[in-house]
Amino acid sequence: MRQTWRALCASTATVVLAAFAAGAQAETVNVGVTVPTTGPAAILGIGARNAISLFPKQVAGFDVNFKVLDDASDTTTSVKNANQYLSEGVDLIVGSSTSPQSLAIIEAIAGRETPLIALGASSRLVLPMDDKRKWVFKTAANDSLMAQAIIEHMAAHNVKTLGFIGFADAYGDSWLNEITPLAKKHGIDLRVTERFHSKDNSVTGQVLRVIAADVDAVLVAGSGTPAALPHATLTERGYKGLVYQTHGAANEDFLRVGGKALNGGFLPVGPNLVWEQLPDDYPTKAASAKFVPMYEAKFGEKSRSNFAAQAYDVLLLLERALPEAAKVAKPGTKEFRIALRDALEKTSDLRANAGVFNMTPEDHSGLDARARVMVKIQDGEWVLDKAAK
Repeated sequence: MRQTWRALCASTATVVLAAFAAGAQAETVNVGVTVPTTGPAAILGIGARNAISLFPKQVAGFDVNFKVLDDASDTTTSVKNANQYLSEGVDLIVGSSTSPQSLAIIEAIAGRETPLIALGASSRLVLPMDDKRKWVFKTAANDSLMAQAIIEHMAAHNVKTLGFIGFADAYGDSWLNEITPLAKKHGIDLRVTERFHSKDNSVTGQVLRVIAADVDAVLVAGSGTPAALPHATLTERGYKGLVYQTHGAANEDFLRVGGKALNGGFLPVGPNLVWEQLPDDYPTKAASAKFVPMYEAKFGEKSRSNFAAQAYDVLLLLERALPEAAKVAKPGTKEFRIALRDALEKTSDLRANAGVFNMTPEDHSGLDARARVMVKIQDGEWVLDKAAK
């Protein structure tokens, strides 16, 4: 009888412990996402929203609720959405898709001890590291990586003089700051700098001044479909030099809007965009071979974009980080948010769509040269430039 009683107690304890563990893991993780699904940057945010819609209900065994709000490509609305999420006690904020919006969110949530995964590209989102940025991570490669690829490509094509036409915002500022010292280092003279706004209907004046400077190449530093306008205008005005775009222009709508006027242009892109053209041993190919077909099966052929892939990489980061954070505390608590931040910072050798993530306390982007490839625009297609390194 005594042995039977002991066996019953042991069995009951096992059941209770199992139920406790299951209950702990069943705690819901809440993630607030703010991206632009309307406004000038909508093409970026729609890709991110679409990718997030593919996320499973459970991530690494944890129930995760992703709530998505449209910030209308507006910094004020981005901040409003972020503050709403803070009031709701989310465990993580994701967004926004542009650097100016992401920077505004960083300022708004400073001191609130809630991690943010930004989808913008500017290195200013994570550098220089300080008390604000220690809570910020990003899935898009820093502009510096992409700028280096562009300048090296220019040098290899004997470019000696350069013109710049960039957004009149933080994105354009970041690119100008990146390209200026790199151009000087490679003996390229940055002769003329022009700026434009994403909502502008004409950039004829800026383009004519750039052409008059008689430069070998022009860099257009814009994102989404608005980046097509200076490029197309350069072609229409008979410019014969090389035209480069930044990775912020890498989407199908950009190709559609610019049409054949974009032919011959070069830009660095995330490897997922041309994953079929990559060598089989490229470290990101397996992740993209899974994600891109799944994405295009739902949203249509050629609907892929860097912006969608970078948003999907949030899922891959969470698959690593959530189990580690849950060892420390339950979702919905300050302790869990701190643990989640710490776990994200320890991400290593994560072979994702945007590149291979190796986060450190000093580097919350964690990407290297494997996060970029150079492509040429040809008849509405991205063609891998196999000669570029």
